[in-house]
Amino acid sequence: MDYKFLSETNLFKGLSEGDIKKVLPCLKPEEKTYQKNEIILHTGQTTNKIGMIIKGGVNISVLSYWGQGQIFGHVKAGEIFGENYAAVPDKELLCDVIAAKNTEIIFFDFSALVSTCQKSCPYHNELILNLIMIAARKNLLFSSRMIHTSSKSIRDRVSSYLSEQATINNSNYFSIPFNRQELADYLNVDRSALSNELSKMRADGLLDFYKNSFELKKI
Repeated sequence: MDYKFLSETNLFKGLSEGDIKKVLPCLKPEEKTYQKNEIILHTGQTTNKIGMIIKGGVNISVLSYWGQGQIFGHVKAGEIFGENYAAVPDKELLCDVIAAKNTEIIFFDFSALVSTCQKSCPYHNELILNLIMIAARKNLLFSSRMIHTSSKSIRDRVSSYLSEQATINNSNYFSIPFNRQELADYLNVDRSALSNELSKMRADGLLDFYKNSFELKKI
């Protein structure tokens, strides 16, 4: 177990490596590995566990009745997923959690995380506060996606998303966690139309790109 890595995550923020070593057994950790495109949690499934990405990353994807996928978010190393459903254990998932690449995950028992254990560990309150903060940040991210997809124009959707990424990275040069199809799904647009618009924006001198790396340019 990489305690240094865990100490740098938002879930264990404020806890030292020694603190984590003491509290971790209470959380019933379970480590698993997944191959790229492997489904980790299925639509209709229930869960009582929170997953944390150790290596790799996952996409949160919603399938329509006709099988068309739409990506609602990406979870990267150090981040967690499944907490909302684990908090309501009888609630069936409305999405698939899919490995975006070869991925290592550690699962924690939700009830053990938010409850004081028999050992009366002094760390549970910090974990609960950290979990609340993570949930609040995720709500803001979902709000951002609604902003990105609110426009009818593909260019406006792309501009909104890439502008946010530039702000997050504090740079006009950055990489995004999506390939072209995943970005199209995230922005809810056709892939070919997205590629055409990106080419037009490059021709107009607005940006340059190579695969999932982008450079925004001043007009």
